Amino acid sequence: MQRRQFLTTSSAAISAASINPWSGRTSAQNPAGSATWASEDLAQIARETGRGKRVGLIGCGWYGKCDLLRLVQVADVEVVSMCDVDRRMLGNAIDVVAQRQVSRQKPRGFHDYRQMLAERDLDLVLIATPDHWHALPMIAACVAGADVYVQKPVGVDVMEGEAMLQVARKTERVVQVGTQRRSTPHLIDAKQRIIDQGKLGAIGHAEVYCYYHMRSRDTSEPIAVPDHLDFDFWTGPAPMLPFRGITHPRSWRAFMEYGNGIMGDMCVHMLDMVRWILDLGWPKQVHSIGGVHIEKGKSANITDSQTATFTFDDLSVVWQHRSWGAPPDPRYPWGATIYGEKGTLKLSVNRWDFEPFGGGQGESGQVELEFAQYPEDEHEPDLERHVAPAIRRHMQDWLAATAHRTRPVADILQGHISSSACVLANQSLELGRSLVYDPATRTIPGDEEATERLARNYRAPWTHPQTVLTGE
Repeated sequence: MQRRQFLTTSSAAISAASINPWSGRTSAQNPAGSATWASEDLAQIARETGRGKRVGLIGCGWYGKCDLLRLVQVADVEVVSMCDVDRRMLGNAIDVVAQRQVSRQKPRGFHDYRQMLAERDLDLVLIATPDHWHALPMIAACVAGADVYVQKPVGVDVMEGEAMLQVARKTERVVQVGTQRRSTPHLIDAKQRIIDQGKLGAIGHAEVYCYYHMRSRDTSEPIAVPDHLDFDFWTGPAPMLPFRGITHPRSWRAFMEYGNGIMGDMCVHMLDMVRWILDLGWPKQVHSIGGVHIEKGKSANITDSQTATFTFDDLSVVWQHRSWGAPPDPRYPWGATIYGEKGTLKLSVNRWDFEPFGGGQGESGQVELEFAQYPEDEHEPDLERHVAPAIRRHMQDWLAATAHRTRPVADILQGHISSSACVLANQSLELGRSLVYDPATRTIPGDEEATERLARNYRAPWTHPQTVLTGE
């Protein structure tokens, strides 16, 4: 099937349904939401729901394997298909999965995700490609009848997210986004003990931040593409750039052409966490400043310093990242601080700390590793061991939502809002002005230039999925 033909067929298939993409339950109303299930109940539902489900993975690198192997840990699924344009990476992942899943069967390997989905024999599809390759496979998987787990951010531009949301709703698929802070056990504990019990009082401000030295310092010249990588397919709808040693794998995040920099990589997690904890919707306004202030002359073209203000009804959430210098609090190099009239709450992937205003007994908590129950975690290469419990619970929440046909805790709408807010921050920086996005009209009212930037230009012959919104 030709690429344009595939997209046309997909658009026709999804246009047959008519479900309001903006309808949806809150986590409190959702019986599959992580916050409403005891861990034991959620685990049992996930095991029962996942048993025998046929699974496919698109994108077999670092987090593709991390996510898939956590799913294998919580349910006796059968991984039957795996896809990657890097044949070496694909072969390695197939061998790893064959060793870890109960059946010990080797999954089928595919070079083209469209061929994998054309089999139409998958119940669950996980997508862990580079960011510029999230939208098209997710849409195709939904059209093929699978429920989907897609890594964050949902896409590289706002209209990709709008299209993904529209397709998920119209095909009635359950889509979980990999913003697993919503399923992080110690953060759920902090929400329940501090936020839900009102110990912060009225909340007027929040800060989110990242001070990791994560921006690539590479200065090398372009090199030949490795024989095992189909770089044209890897590039897909993104602009064709010279191949560098840091392009693949993992360090593609150094280039805005493939993602949204540290904003789209790290801010999306912490902004989404604060939105979940405080029950926030779309920001009313987004403003950002920043640039490359220190790490000049590198191959990377993402910012090394950036501040963004996300304005909501009753408070602002302010993001800051620096890929140089020291963090203000060494215990919290990446995290969030929520300020209330009665105290301050700090949260990260490792711990949380509550300090009441004016003295008094503070409270704290931290991640609990689960090596006793999941001994393979201890020696799995490249696994972020402190994040594994959150990914497992996120997978369980997704499976429970597929059983009840309800919204998961990181439903595609929530992932779309958090991802788009970060995209808008980058656009605000580029344009030098604040942006106000209207999700009802999918425009930035009164700003034609900014509205045009809501969708990136796709490299031919790929077609931007915004066509599903217009019916073209």
